[in-house]
Amino acid sequence: MGRRCWRRRALAAACLGAALLLLGAAPRALRPAFENSLSSGWLSGKRRSPLQMLYDLDQGPRSALAALAAEHRQRRDLLRRACSRHTRRQRLLRPEDLRHVLVDDAHGLLYCYVPKVACTNWKRVLLALSGRGPADPRAIPAHEAHAPGRLPSLADFGPAEINRRLRAYLAFLFVREPFERLASAYRNKLARPHGAAFQRRFGTRIVRRLRPRPRPDALARGHDVRFAEFLAYLLDPRTRRDEPFNEHWERAHALCHPCRLRYDVVGKFETLADDAAFVLRLAGAPHLRFPAPPPRAPAAARDRAERLFRDVSPFYQRRLFDLYRMDFLLFNYSAPAYVRLR
Repeated sequence: MGRRCWRRRALAAACLGAALLLLGAAPRALRPAFENSLSSGWLSGKRRSPLQMLYDLDQGPRSALAALAAEHRQRRDLLRRACSRHTRRQRLLRPEDLRHVLVDDAHGLLYCYVPKVACTNWKRVLLALSGRGPADPRAIPAHEAHAPGRLPSLADFGPAEINRRLRAYLAFLFVREPFERLASAYRNKLARPHGAAFQRRFGTRIVRRLRPRPRPDALARGHDVRFAEFLAYLLDPRTRRDEPFNEHWERAHALCHPCRLRYDVVGKFETLADDAAFVLRLAGAPHLRFPAPPPRAPAAARDRAERLFRDVSPFYQRRLFDLYRMDFLLFNYSAPAYVRLR
């Protein structure tokens, strides 16, 4: 990540500011809770910023940490090449496009959260880092981590403040194999009893639209949506015509715009513990322990996804792959072995 990289980053930030201004977005005042935080922490010069630490690792001697930095440099390069190869003219970003990018001014971090990719735990970590929650992230309940207003979003700021953060902060996101993430969203939001709110909102809609002669209780509760029905709902053109995808099954590239915003660290669910520790080391918080899932959890999630997709026809698998193709391409995922695309 040399001088050209830094020039590209500044140019990207300048272009975003121009885009926001062209669309007439009036600069908004910072929320009172966050308005003075920009002058604190690493900006006082007491320690290096996470972005500077990453640059130093890229330029410094070989070490275990530098090897991790090299892996993330490869991921950045792959993402940049994929963006060049697979994207055409794109629309200008609007302020609301940045609502998934959370801001930690005290540590110089921008985190774009993708649901079903450990985002609850990342929000817990950011609350702990910022002092807005207990020092141990595991002590923060999930509903508090997701409560509106607990963490500022990049969309809360005006163009000048957005640009300042894009130029100076370490930006990162975490992604996951798209079909596995989709299976996780189905299980968590539509198949489990504690997903009653999603079942009422989306399950009833799916049953009403796609199930012939549904039972009255299914129409009222939406509690028994089958995986094939969920996939058919996603592939139905009416779904996205009526409203955008819900964030739990929206494509990661549509939430985080990785071909418009530069990400310094592209973490992966498959290497969550190492990647999270790397980000926290850059943030100057190596003592903070990321609440990683149990060791067997990733393999169990893959097995569950395979079982769910086993009964999906090759025709629908192919259509679904096409729908999520950009996530596969941009983040260097191959189609899972259990998917029949031919």
